[in-house]
Amino acid sequence: MSRKILINGAGIAGPACAYWLARFGFEVTLLEIAPELRTGGYIIDFWGAGFDLAEKMGVLPELLADGYRMQELRLVDERGKRVGGFPVDVFEESTHGRYISIPRGDLAAALYKSMAPSVERIFGDHIVEIKQQVDGVSVRLNSGAVRMFDLVIGADGLHSQVRSLVFGPQSQFEHFLGFEVAAFEARGYRPRDELVYVSYSTPGKQIARFSLHNDSTLVLMVLASDHNQVYRSENEKRDRLHQSFRHTGWESDVILDAMDHSTDLYFDRVSQIRMDRWTKDRVALIGDAASCPSLLAGQGSALAIIQAYVLAGELASHWPDFGKAFSRYEELLQSFLHKKQSAAEGFASSFAPKTQFGIWARTMVTRLMRFRPIANWVLGRSLADHICLPDYGVSESKSHLTRMAEL
Repeated sequence: MSRKILINGAGIAGPACAYWLARFGFEVTLLEIAPELRTGGYIIDFWGAGFDLAEKMGVLPELLADGYRMQELRLVDERGKRVGGFPVDVFEESTHGRYISIPRGDLAAALYKSMAPSVERIFGDHIVEIKQQVDGVSVRLNSGAVRMFDLVIGADGLHSQVRSLVFGPQSQFEHFLGFEVAAFEARGYRPRDELVYVSYSTPGKQIARFSLHNDSTLVLMVLASDHNQVYRSENEKRDRLHQSFRHTGWESDVILDAMDHSTDLYFDRVSQIRMDRWTKDRVALIGDAASCPSLLAGQGSALAIIQAYVLAGELASHWPDFGKAFSRYEELLQSFLHKKQSAAEGFASSFAPKTQFGIWARTMVTRLMRFRPIANWVLGRSLADHICLPDYGVSESKSHLTRMAEL
């Protein structure tokens, strides 16, 4: 039996899985619908077992150089006056300094560069048909090419094409959390508050900014919504944001004007993907395609790296019995990921409380978190990854993964 595997998606999970599969001796093809590697994107918080795996992959120095050691979460009112928030060094303390904030695109680029030269990379094409056969998987691409692989791995995100083709329409698995989210970068935006996440809220809405390197500012907008709307054109998305945030106070009008000059607007609904099985015959899903915790969860990228590592490791351990490898992959991670999703569902509502009382209550909690014992109690438990990952024989020891699991 050959060892040819197609991975669809060059975001976080795809390159991470390609790295490990190539290291384990598989012949890997990475397919991405975009014409080139996606850059930029919203800021993510990166810690836990995913952080440890990034270290094992050798990309941690680059992430630390590109990332940010955030100092403060600051809540402001419509005039920009501080009304709540807290120093965020509790995150570093609770993770023993193994916590950074980094643009998602920078993390994806570091993982992509870590892949072996042997990994075949195809950009600007996508899967239109998957046929599972006794001896492999036939994949037809939009370009007309037909390729044969032993396995296909869907690492293509919340709106996974692999999942739709093999497991069924997204509506069967998507759990809408009642929010929409937008993000973009603004060049030369003023004012700048270095290493401070500044956030302003009105009922059902949040608008926030964070200063990046190279005189850029990342803006995040969260909007409560009672319908799972799909906005198909760029103009529809921008109009939705203008209608929702114009004249709402603080810097909202200036931020909307900056958005109109941006070329990298991200806009999507906030949803989870909930599935009983992540594998079917010769196809497996990882990352958001399998178990998206939602963009607002804060740990989706790290969890995707964990799934990529475990799937690759189990395939290496049990090949050519991929069925056993798939079962072990699900057995090791499903309970862990389902708990993360449950925690993330409750956390999402804190971004944009839907009432004035909810905003006030959140503000009071952030004031209390200036007291270290309270901050440790509120945040400390949520930052621990209660999982001990197998070693798969690729490192000198498993001391760090084990220590993190025991926190």
